[in-house]
Amino acid sequence: MVEIIQKDGTWVFDGDALRLTPGRDKNVSLLRKALGELVVPLGALAGISFEHGRKTGRLRLRLRDGADPLLHAAGGRLTEPHDPYQLIVDSDRYGVAEYVVDEVRNALLLDQVPSDPVSQYLLPGPAVPLSAAAGDGTASFDGEQVRLEWNWKTEDAKSAAGTRVLAVTDIAAVEWHPAAGLENGHLRFTVKNAPTKAPPKYDPNSVELWGFKKDPLMALVAAAVQARLPHPAAATDVRQPEPEDARPLPSAAEDDHDALLRRLRELGELHRSGVLTDEEFTLAKQAVLKRMQ
Repeated sequence: MVEIIQKDGTWVFDGDALRLTPGRDKNVSLLRKALGELVVPLGALAGISFEHGRKTGRLRLRLRDGADPLLHAAGGRLTEPHDPYQLIVDSDRYGVAEYVVDEVRNALLLDQVPSDPVSQYLLPGPAVPLSAAAGDGTASFDGEQVRLEWNWKTEDAKSAAGTRVLAVTDIAAVEWHPAAGLENGHLRFTVKNAPTKAPPKYDPNSVELWGFKKDPLMALVAAAVQARLPHPAAATDVRQPEPEDARPLPSAAEDDHDALLRRLRELGELHRSGVLTDEEFTLAKQAVLKRMQ
């Protein structure tokens, strides 16, 4: 087991999973504190890196696409203070951070964890029930229904119908956009058979966000709902396979050769993504090439 403890949080790796616990420091974001401890299975990781700085460094995890409903719902829009997969490291703990990187990379290599996208969520999403108040309303989710309640700042055209209740089975998609510059953000639910192009300010299925401190908490509501929607990979069109009698059966030698070629491509991806060092990549590639001779 390897562990790194910092004011920003604690990361513990036991060989099978990384346990990420946010710190209690005042600079730790509300989103990370509300999200709480995360357990990231090794199979959900695509890579890990450590960036040196003059005073502090930063550990970063890269998850496989589609593994985490939070990252999918946020669409890559979580800024550094709110990203639970980053850890600020003091300069006197750089050696420990590098050791964590080595241990995780070695485990990824030994378990031959691929870095390609996954077809199901490998993390459960935020715990429910949960509620967040920001912008022009409050969004609550109990695992089955989303409840949107309005405040005095809500436009009359949106609040006139009163509290909005959406069953998760009626929701086709959810998205969270933080406010950026002069552009407001939003938490929006797309309801099946009832699409709308109204701005969030007037959309009864959206909460408009204005860039205040609690806005990121709406991303947790989005993630909890996303975790209960069909995985995005399920919507991808899959080509129908050819009839078995129309395809020639490869020989055992061809099967083995193709498998080795796939393994070479996987090693290349791991090397490019930083999971494998130059030395590890060279040794692994040589081992595969010997089997192909």
